[in-house]
Amino acid sequence: MRKSKTTLFIVLSIVSFGNSIGQELDRTSLPIKEPKRQTYKELDARKVTPPARWEVKAPKGAPNVVVILIDDQGFGATGTFGGPVATPNMDKLASNGLKYNRFHTTALCSPTRVALLTGYNHHSNNMGCIGEAATTFPGNTSVRPQSITPMAEVLRQNGYNTAAFGKYHETPPWEISNSGPQDRWPTRSGFEKFYGFIGGETNQWAPLVYDGITIVDSSEDPNYHFTSDMTSQAISWVRFQQALSPDKPFFMYYAPGATHAPHHVPKEWIEKYKGKFDQGWDKLREETLARQIKMSIVPAGTKLAPKPTDIKDWEALSADEKKLFTRQMEVYAGFAEQTDYEAGRLISTLKDLGVMDNTIVIYIAGDNGASAEGQMNGMYQEMTYFNGVAETVPDMLKHYDEWGAESTYPHFAAGWAVAMDTPFSYTKQVASDFGGTRNGMIIQWPNGIKAKGEVRSQFGHVIDIAPTVYEAAKLPAPKSVNGIEQDPIEGTSLLYSFNDVKASEKHTVQYFEMFGNRAIYQDGWYARTIHRPAWKMKPLNTLQDDVWELYNNNIDFSLANNLVSKNEDKLKTMQELFMQEAEKFHVLPIDDRLLERTNAELMGRPTVMGKRNSVTYGEGMRGMGVDVFIDLRGKSYTITAEVAVDTNGNGVIVCQGGRFGGISFYIKDGKPAFSYNYLGMESTQIIADQPLTPGNYKLVFEFVSDGGLGKGGLGTISVNDKKVVEKRLDKTQPGIFSVDDLADIGIDDGTHVADYGASSKFNGKIEYVTIVRKE
Repeated sequence: MRKSKTTLFIVLSIVSFGNSIGQELDRTSLPIKEPKRQTYKELDARKVTPPARWEVKAPKGAPNVVVILIDDQGFGATGTFGGPVATPNMDKLASNGLKYNRFHTTALCSPTRVALLTGYNHHSNNMGCIGEAATTFPGNTSVRPQSITPMAEVLRQNGYNTAAFGKYHETPPWEISNSGPQDRWPTRSGFEKFYGFIGGETNQWAPLVYDGITIVDSSEDPNYHFTSDMTSQAISWVRFQQALSPDKPFFMYYAPGATHAPHHVPKEWIEKYKGKFDQGWDKLREETLARQIKMSIVPAGTKLAPKPTDIKDWEALSADEKKLFTRQMEVYAGFAEQTDYEAGRLISTLKDLGVMDNTIVIYIAGDNGASAEGQMNGMYQEMTYFNGVAETVPDMLKHYDEWGAESTYPHFAAGWAVAMDTPFSYTKQVASDFGGTRNGMIIQWPNGIKAKGEVRSQFGHVIDIAPTVYEAAKLPAPKSVNGIEQDPIEGTSLLYSFNDVKASEKHTVQYFEMFGNRAIYQDGWYARTIHRPAWKMKPLNTLQDDVWELYNNNIDFSLANNLVSKNEDKLKTMQELFMQEAEKFHVLPIDDRLLERTNAELMGRPTVMGKRNSVTYGEGMRGMGVDVFIDLRGKSYTITAEVAVDTNGNGVIVCQGGRFGGISFYIKDGKPAFSYNYLGMESTQIIADQPLTPGNYKLVFEFVSDGGLGKGGLGTISVNDKKVVEKRLDKTQPGIFSVDDLADIGIDDGTHVADYGASSKFNGKIEYVTIVRKE
């Protein structure tokens, strides 16, 4: 084992030292300017002393930084914070570091991630929502402004190696293609290495993975699981980095897709929780709060905040509902524990490398609260939600034994989300309740934190992570980058709390807003309104008519005691403060629409296709998302392909989607074919009777729609302008096919829309594929 490195005690330094010729570096302006090159009059190099090599090095003693960010995991989920899921590796870090029990996120994934990786509020980053729901208003464009530079880029330009693994979800969806721009891809946002997925979620068994900006071929390993894969990649990278540059600090961002839906996990992890949730979500909330109090995670006397009235009492459920919902939670818990196990593999590697003493590990259990987007009953196939198709309990029970396996794309019922957010009321998306924003956090740094196993209760927010790292590394937040003046950092370093449990909190004011759910925190006081719970499609009130509440969080940890009737003047003051902060940080105007915001044309945000109704693709184009590929929903269209067919012609010409919904125009056993896969529930195949002999062909699929989203129509296949088969489609999907099974030419990456036989890869040659949409 390599001997652990040591560091000087951390102090903030605006100007730091760190290059090989001893000059002071102005780190407030990036890139750091190199010294002027010397000129010489001497002809012979052997008669001149060469100058010292100039390079930027990190400040002496700068720590390594590892940020572990789990997805969709509530405050009351992990055993470390009193929850029912065993998280032994998080426990170990906590026992050797600090637990933060008043740390907050933004209530949604992309906004939290961009705030964490920059130190600025999500609206300041123009990420008021996810990029798939971006608008043209400042604060919501999803395009990071030039006046904000990501922490990874700041660290990279100050002598760090940088890498990200797992989920990113900060790139505007219309930029996720070879045509870019790639300024907001991970590798143009400060990360020298990226291995993971770009969108909001992924199929853990068959993900769409990028290595840098290159799509990785799908794995053929029958035991493949993305969380294990990304962990192995992270371990390989850090071992390589330490072998080659052991004196150079590194920053690693480790962000699994877990525990976001789909809840995919090997069966052995699921079976560990068999029967452990039979008591239901109401009893589980009570048990979790009791543990939280006993562990001093929450203060003695903390009450359970009221359960939303929309969530049924467990005892009122039918036997079938209890059976299904229990299984959903067993799968989620197994998924969560497996994720902690994989994070533990990474931590063990850091220990083996001997670098833990001077490594800050920040382990955040959730980018928001647990997700209630599974609605009241959960889902066997999450894409049904985006297509307005309700799944029934009897239908879902048919998939009981396979829940969590490759044949499912599941989510759990909203009652479990509320339980995972104990002791609070609400969930992900609800930025005005701590169930949506309060997440357990562990920080371990042996060289910088003397305390072990203690709890810190100073108010913190995800924007505090970057300034904490900067202070620990003795780096300033830059004032200028590439000649562009930078906005003042908006977060507050948590370093002051590391070794002083009684330190007065420094982050004293913070706004919250998501989909119209909004709140304001000031010195322990908290004013909020619940505008729309995550399981409802429409708000409870208009923005103007929302009902506000007032809490004293200094004595009411869970927001259980509404004080508004006794403090109307205080509420008014807090509401005024919210509006001031909202104006300052580009929160206004608020757009509380939900599914409407996924319509790019309605919102005015760009798509690659724009107003075009036709496009020609070439073989090898892959991974084209909804805002990149031509939108065929509710339209008549033709697909025309010029192909060269070999003997036993086979494979995909063009496809969009995958196992859980999609379309594919292909050849199977020499026969031209088209499949429409409706949500993975039923599939219609249109297949020619006769196979094609070897040669060149013009193949056309034409769909004449009955008109409108979700409508059926007539599908026809022609070969060299001669119709060979036609068949009706009874219905089509009105919404998206998939989040990560995207459009491909010449192959079907990820899960497959149809059965192609031996391989989805086209074994002939595709000259072009032209798709024409008819308005």
